[in-house]
Amino acid sequence: MNPIEIALNKPKEWEDNTLYPFITNKPQAFEAEILEVYQSNKVTRVKLYLKNVQTIIWGVFFVFTKWHKMLFFKGNRIYIRGEVKEYQIIQPKPIDSKKINKIIPLYKNKSIKKEIQKLSLKDLSLLPTHIAKTLYYMHFPRSIEDINLKKIEYALKWAEIFNYLYKMQSKKKYYPSKPIIANPTPFINSLPFKLTNDQLKAIKDIQNDISKNIQARRVIIGDVGSGKTIVMLAAAFMANKSIIMAPTSILANQIYQEAKKFLKNKKILLITQKTSPSKKEIQEANLLIGTHALLYKELPNVDIIMVDEQHRFGTNQRNKLEKIVSNKKVLPHYFQFSATPIPRTQALIMSSFVNVTLIKELPFKKEIETKIISKEDFKKLIFHIQSQISKGYQVAIVYPLVEDSDKFKYQSLESGKEFWLKHFKNVYITHGKDKNKEEVLMEFKDKGDILVTTTIIEVGISLPRLNTIVIVGAERLGLATLHQLRGRVGRYGDKGYCFLYTNDKNNPRLKAFASTLDGFKIAELDLKFRKSGDLLDGKVQSGESFKYFDETKDIKILEEVKEYLNLLADK
Repeated sequence: MNPIEIALNKPKEWEDNTLYPFITNKPQAFEAEILEVYQSNKVTRVKLYLKNVQTIIWGVFFVFTKWHKMLFFKGNRIYIRGEVKEYQIIQPKPIDSKKINKIIPLYKNKSIKKEIQKLSLKDLSLLPTHIAKTLYYMHFPRSIEDINLKKIEYALKWAEIFNYLYKMQSKKKYYPSKPIIANPTPFINSLPFKLTNDQLKAIKDIQNDISKNIQARRVIIGDVGSGKTIVMLAAAFMANKSIIMAPTSILANQIYQEAKKFLKNKKILLITQKTSPSKKEIQEANLLIGTHALLYKELPNVDIIMVDEQHRFGTNQRNKLEKIVSNKKVLPHYFQFSATPIPRTQALIMSSFVNVTLIKELPFKKEIETKIISKEDFKKLIFHIQSQISKGYQVAIVYPLVEDSDKFKYQSLESGKEFWLKHFKNVYITHGKDKNKEEVLMEFKDKGDILVTTTIIEVGISLPRLNTIVIVGAERLGLATLHQLRGRVGRYGDKGYCFLYTNDKNNPRLKAFASTLDGFKIAELDLKFRKSGDLLDGKVQSGESFKYFDETKDIKILEEVKEYLNLLADK
């Protein structure tokens, strides 16, 4: 443990041995003279004159040992501690004169106490003076003012998040990389639409990052439909050679189609398990787009690596890609993209060890109506689905499980699909274990009316005609997953509909979710519900846990700490 971590061990309580001239409503210290001692078989009663409060009172002992007899005898003067209740003190405790008029911190174990005894104020000099002093005097209080609980709680939160971020910063590594001086303006001006301010900022961040001779490591987090692909293509425009890795061939193919449309002067190549480009084609390409199939090809050295939906790849896969496309001396600039919005607190925490860009603006305003429905609303739901299909739109029915489970109160995909097959045409069915899921989704995109599926459609796939999604057992899913699923509809400006099918229509999480379309607000809600003990499937969903610092409430403290860390870095 470092000194800050030692100081963060708050005493379980403090023993205040101040000789107050009045009786308080809690245990306190007294200077006592023994006036009389009365013993019986069960109880020993001692008449005490408490000098500091000038009061005579009875001490009552249910356990009176030989040790007590040596101290509680007539005429003796000692210091005691106890709580006055109904003009008596039950089992008064003798205390050492050295502890009088002192506040003694009490700890859970002796080893912590030993470590704290070695602590000096100088050991906490990394912290701002007021925080360091509050923590230090919490352990070595000079007066009752030093154990102001509100002040201590603030200092504990402050020091805890500071210690975490400071350690993270020290782990940040810097690697050499080739600087790229490039201007994205011609690319931006060539687009048939206007980029949002957040997209422009993300491109500017990338431009600044790649201009340095230190490897860029940045995470770009954008809400569903915020236009991250165009940001990727702007980065590819600025590089001579770049690579984009996506988690599925559908996603890779979508990015490839966009790249062909907007990067006219680049040689672009798609690499999946179903493509077999020649070694020459791979080496000559300016932009390689592919799935994990990229990891099994002989790839050229590139200037920029981009990983889409980075959380879908293991660390080993991401590291392997970096090794394949690097020469030994310099590493390519590295950008990770995610469509899972995170709370502002987590973005600030993350930015201590990797640069973070948030894309919050959407290219067009989304209009999605979210309704919480139950069994009694099923007829209306069917009418809505029929109406939308008649207008040329598509519908997705998302089941939480593929097969029935005794522990689950909802139909599974296997038992629910019969209804849709019986009552509707052009019904397509797929799920995570289906080897042909990507082919099914591609065929559904062109020919389908209804897609019966699981949460595999959560990420990325573009279905322009999909305008209704029904999520069965919605309360069983995390808010982030619900948001990703809802993001599949109304992607191109059309009105969308999201139906949350549940047996619990008054669920506060679902009500909160239905009230906003903002992914970043939903991430804040998700964090709030998880922190307040909302356990899904019996598993704790929250990530980094802190003892004092609360991600849902302490954003102001976090901002102060980040500002202080920046000042430290500038010194």
